[in-house]
Amino acid sequence: MTTIDRRRLIQAGAAFSAGSIFGIPLEVAAQAAKGGVLVIGSTQTPRHLNSAVQSGIATMMPAAQLFASPIRMDKNWKPQPYLAESWALSPDNRSVTLVLRKDAVFHDGRPVTAEDVKFSIETIRDNHPFKTMYGPVNAVTISNPQTAVIRLSEPHPAVLLAMSTSLTPIIPKHIFGDGTDVKIHPRNANPVGSGPFRLVEFKPGEHIVMERFDRFFLKDQPRLDRVIVRLFKDSGSLLLAFERGEVDVHQAVTDPRELARVRKTPGVTVVKGAAPAIGPLVWLAFNTKSPKLADQRVRQAINFAVDKKFILDTILGGINGRATGPLAGGSPYYTGDVEKYELNLARATKLLDDAGLKPGANGVRLTLDVDAIPGNADLKTIQEYLKPSLAKVGIEVNIRQSPDFPTWARRVSSLQFEMTLDSVWNWGDPVIGVHRTWLSSNIKPGVIWSNTQSYANPKVDEWLAAAGQEMNLAKRKELYKQVQKTVVDDCPVAFLYEQTFYEAYSAKVANAPAGIWGQIDGITDTTVKA
Repeated sequence: MTTIDRRRLIQAGAAFSAGSIFGIPLEVAAQAAKGGVLVIGSTQTPRHLNSAVQSGIATMMPAAQLFASPIRMDKNWKPQPYLAESWALSPDNRSVTLVLRKDAVFHDGRPVTAEDVKFSIETIRDNHPFKTMYGPVNAVTISNPQTAVIRLSEPHPAVLLAMSTSLTPIIPKHIFGDGTDVKIHPRNANPVGSGPFRLVEFKPGEHIVMERFDRFFLKDQPRLDRVIVRLFKDSGSLLLAFERGEVDVHQAVTDPRELARVRKTPGVTVVKGAAPAIGPLVWLAFNTKSPKLADQRVRQAINFAVDKKFILDTILGGINGRATGPLAGGSPYYTGDVEKYELNLARATKLLDDAGLKPGANGVRLTLDVDAIPGNADLKTIQEYLKPSLAKVGIEVNIRQSPDFPTWARRVSSLQFEMTLDSVWNWGDPVIGVHRTWLSSNIKPGVIWSNTQSYANPKVDEWLAAAGQEMNLAKRKELYKQVQKTVVDDCPVAFLYEQTFYEAYSAKVANAPAGIWGQIDGITDTTVKA
């Protein structure tokens, strides 16, 4: 039996009013429960809590507690039952039949039915930013109240992963199907869910309070009584709260100095490489439509002139991994059998010579602008590093800053750039998060995080199309291997690093989420010890 002890209440009182913690009366927050109260600290602030129409960790993490999905994915990337007790692919791989549990209800007591699954999947297909996730879905039909059939225009190997916790929340049709545009529905900030916790209070920029849903369909789960997400304006404030014991979970430690401090905190467990399905990659993108960068040899020369080891070890403090291609290292389809573009100034110089870029009287061969996503200190430092680094091979770099994200996004998406530091994430299956960057059909002016490099290779298009329908795992891996090798050779971007997620847990936390989605999965087995 767990309570919030006197020390924690005193600490909370220093930051909040004397009579409440995170907006909850102290006497209520301290009530005994099966698994205690888990306080998660985050700097990710959501606009709302409906992940059916919004991507990103800020929304997906609390939504994974408020909504259940048809299936879950375990740490071995294997689908497991959740709302669906079973599923079956048709022999031609053009439909998936889901058989739902009979005991699942929404937080208002209404049963979860096939109508809700149909409504949710079609809503996600039509409104979610990840268009390829349910692109092949023609319709969802209903056989009976517990059976929904997803009809596909073509085989879709990503469909089961797409139906997992972080990507397919089952939302109630009787709430969100009232004719209001679901993207701006007022209940997005106060949803009725189907998951292990129900919403108590959401104060944007401050906290999200969720409590155990006693009618949740999994026996004796969730084991926690409450989950409180406390939102911080900056990582320094979050770290201080974690060190003081006011926060049980530090959601993402990304600074090497802060990681060192976290590791010195007594009893703390640090999970390295949490949530491998997210796969965040950081790269230097080239505008291949620019006459300065249209020649593959010039892009390769820049790649060879950038010291990735220096970026990883010195600028980033050695806490992130090396990115080598379009797929993150945690993906089942990743291959390291590609050109690594290790630092080689002689090779870079020869490539520039071969491209006809001879140094002028001042030693300059070429002048290029470099942009970066604003507000990211690491990217700003790398942006500044590129100036002296590329000067060694005669490339003059002009550092260009954007005052805000919309300005940067507008410049990049409208091809008003030459080079930019960018971060694009895998999101589980390549169909969902990888294809968008490399398909020539996804060159869409005005759309950020599509194919903003204007990269076009007919063979890559062909391999991606085939991999997007190939149900045989070995054949699919081989197709993605060819994609990775070719994209790296064509060099529309210089792959720099893969951000490693570090989650930190106090000594009181047991059974932290361990699936491929980390904390953006349902927190059903976790407990907090007294």
